[in-house]
Amino acid sequence: MPKIMTAQEAARELIKDGDTIAFNGFVGAAFPEEVAKGIQEVYLEDHKPTGLTLLYAAGQGDSGEGMLNHLAEEGLLDTVIGGHYGMEPRMQKLIIDNKIAGYNLPQGVISEYFRECAAKRPGVVSKIGLKTFVDPRLEGGKLNDKAREKGDVVQLINLNNEEYLFYPSRKIDVAVVRATYADVNGNCTCEKEGVIADVLSVAQAAKTNGGKVIVQVEQVVDNGQLDVRLVKIPGIYVDAIVVAQPENQKQTTGSQYRPEYSGEKRIPLGAIPPMAMSNRKIIARRCAEMLKPGAVVNLGIGIPEGVANIVAEEGIEGMVLTTESGTIGGVPAGGKDFGVTTNPEAVLPQNYQFDFYDGAGLDIAFLGLAQCDEAGNINVSKFGPKIAGCGGFINITQPTHKVVYCGTFTTGGLKEHVENGKLVIDQEGKVKKFIKNVEQITFSAEFANESGQEVTYVTERAVFVLTPEGLELKEVAPGVDLEKDVLALMDFKPIMKDVKEMDVRIFTDAPMGLTK
Repeated sequence: MPKIMTAQEAARELIKDGDTIAFNGFVGAAFPEEVAKGIQEVYLEDHKPTGLTLLYAAGQGDSGEGMLNHLAEEGLLDTVIGGHYGMEPRMQKLIIDNKIAGYNLPQGVISEYFRECAAKRPGVVSKIGLKTFVDPRLEGGKLNDKAREKGDVVQLINLNNEEYLFYPSRKIDVAVVRATYADVNGNCTCEKEGVIADVLSVAQAAKTNGGKVIVQVEQVVDNGQLDVRLVKIPGIYVDAIVVAQPENQKQTTGSQYRPEYSGEKRIPLGAIPPMAMSNRKIIARRCAEMLKPGAVVNLGIGIPEGVANIVAEEGIEGMVLTTESGTIGGVPAGGKDFGVTTNPEAVLPQNYQFDFYDGAGLDIAFLGLAQCDEAGNINVSKFGPKIAGCGGFINITQPTHKVVYCGTFTTGGLKEHVENGKLVIDQEGKVKKFIKNVEQITFSAEFANESGQEVTYVTERAVFVLTPEGLELKEVAPGVDLEKDVLALMDFKPIMKDVKEMDVRIFTDAPMGLTK
């Protein structure tokens, strides 16, 4: 029978120097905040545990001091292997300052990796990551000198005359996960969670390797009080139960609890407020034109989130929106609620969602556009000293039949508005996005051309497509000067054969008639 403990007691009794510790969660959702804070408090008081290796799939941060940022104390960690660092500024700093060894691997690979660790299989074999910065022929996912000194966590192998990447398994000593309720035998349910992420696989990965499992919950109930059909973690895996304070058990960073995110209630989609006209809405409306009836769709974080708003506004039916966190159907939330979905039809474990993505189950995906070069490569993972990480980007973009990258044409102070159906640039952004060579290859145009992908790049003023020869300009927004507002702000000249004007309907608030 598991022990009910405080977070500090669990940290002192169950986590030892040099342990490999795995955390479950997705961005701001389903994160065991009480336990993370407890580990930090114990370390600052006792200077123990030390030299931990932290392993996690989805980025888990609040862009401040919370979530995995609690663990970013010098000496507490030795190594971190994560899927995304964008909302973990304290962790980024330790990596940039070379205080810990930092690695970035595809989120979906790490998510699937927990299952391999649990079953004591050798590791994950996948094409995901080939010809990107994860490929050991480029950077091998290493983020700093300490990682380069420590060595490889991914290998290039050949099977049946085809190239694959091999991600070797490792022993996980401690799993830290979150649920909603636990009974006194440790059986845990997740009915108030908007995502499940890898809660079961992370717990199994520790338990089968002789490790410990710490579960944070809202409340402990007596035996027989839980619906056994809702149990996501059986009590035989659980060593410690930590009951959280309400502020450390928020459903997401942005919401304490919304039942429409966990499927307990449904709300009318008309309750979702419409987007104001802006460059973000222009991009989202142009992207929505590419949606087809029956399509299975993924939306990335940031500007791609706006496509969900257009789906709701236009009443578009016949396609299913999904997120890499595991939600299917409904309308994905954005901002601090990213990862959960309003009115989901299903919420799957994250690794099963990535199995579907890796197997080319998606018809179309909309992802962010941070840097693009003349070959069509995309970088969303590293900018100068800033480490964002790839997240699920590589899993989503490499296998999907049609990929759309969306973002403003420039950034850094860009101000624009729409007037009389035309785009007006009030202040140009200081930073170019279309450059000669990207700083890091998160999406490989070479891989895409070899696999025959259809790739489109959508900005508020220009639309491009990928060709074997490079980037081709296809559309320019009404009101935009091709030479001054597009070509002069690119470090290379795109292919230009048949450049047309973007659909003027995009630049109005009138419905676009995309319901078919």
